[in-house]
Amino acid sequence: MRTTNIKVLLPAMVLASSLALQAPTTLANEANGLPHAFEAGWQGQKTCEILFEDDAVRVARCIFPAGIGHEKHYHNPHFGYVLEGGTLRLNDSRGESEVTTSTGGTWSTSKVTVHEAVNISDTTTSYLVVEPKGR
Repeated sequence: MRTTNIKVLLPAMVLASSLALQAPTTLANEANGLPHAFEAGWQGQKTCEILFEDDAVRVARCIFPAGIGHEKHYHNPHFGYVLEGGTLRLNDSRGESEVTTSTGGTWSTSKVTVHEAVNISDTTTSYLVVEPKGR
């Protein structure tokens, strides 16, 4: 079983709380027919596990072994931390691209995003995703 270092989790939760203060009152919903990132999977298998949830924030770990992806889904504004780096082929509104992440890297978004991805690395890549809940 993998563990998440509390030194990573606590700052991420603080950042997510900050994002929650900036988040629009109405976040994305399933009306567009897409699953949320934490519910989306790959070929019927779950890829994300919720590690923590309260009234303000959700934290999930998403794991993608080589050749495994994440079906088309949406994210509300969120913060991400790379647990294990790798290369993903992404498909979003801008088209197809490849993104290589490094262990310890971070990213954040302040708006709703939609994409699908597949791990094209030879190894597993995984991420910690921290998302504020809508108000």
